[in-house]
Amino acid sequence: MPRPRIAIPVPTSVDEAYNQRSWPNYAAAVEAAGAEAVKVDVKSATRALRDAARTCSGILLPGSPADVLPSRYGADADPATNKADEYREATDWTLLEEAERNHLPVLGICYGLQSLNVYRGGSLVQDLMPVPVNHSAGSKVAIAHTAEIAKESLLGSLLTSGEAPMKDGLLRLPVNSSHHQAIAQPGTGMRIVARCPEDGVIEAIEADYDPNDPKGPWFFMAVQWHPERSTEISAASRALFSRLVAEAERHAAVAASR
Repeated sequence: MPRPRIAIPVPTSVDEAYNQRSWPNYAAAVEAAGAEAVKVDVKSATRALRDAARTCSGILLPGSPADVLPSRYGADADPATNKADEYREATDWTLLEEAERNHLPVLGICYGLQSLNVYRGGSLVQDLMPVPVNHSAGSKVAIAHTAEIAKESLLGSLLTSGEAPMKDGLLRLPVNSSHHQAIAQPGTGMRIVARCPEDGVIEAIEADYDPNDPKGPWFFMAVQWHPERSTEISAASRALFSRLVAEAERHAAVAASR
């Protein structure tokens, strides 16, 4: 069977230098896990975006320097909120619509988590300052803080005790961090599965993974940190991409058997 194809939008419609720095990291992570990375131009027409999604068996929503338009979740813009990227937002919405329609596995990262959450009807904290943890530490800081992860979650099942030891009934995973917004209220059907222990900032959400779903179990997860930056040093980071690819392979196999 050919490698599964994972659709990955370019992070931004306005900063090509940012795209050239960041998109290859996401592509390399999914390709190392055994998939083909498919670059999606966020300025594509809606029909082209839908066609692109239908040629893929998984979706990865990457980070971005933009912020989701606050009016999408019923809020006025905070002065600290970055300018929205209407092309990227429209692309994410279209890809997520196709994911829901066709049960495609989805992994959201940083802005991708925020975008996915708002798409599902959730809301965002527009600026985290001041909080005890520097969540905008940036790519040069390999470990910014830890995330407390529910051991019974799908995310928790991907972790090893060596990297994420148990403390007070929760798994403690060291993560990087590069964001100034976060989830306020989770979207419909999404549950909180990780928080930063120092300040309670939500670090990961996922939909219920039901192996008995007649459509097949749905991998629909998002994390606030950047696992694509730490695949060389973190088994947990590699496991996230490996699970996305495994779910894409399963989806492709089911589709081929119909």
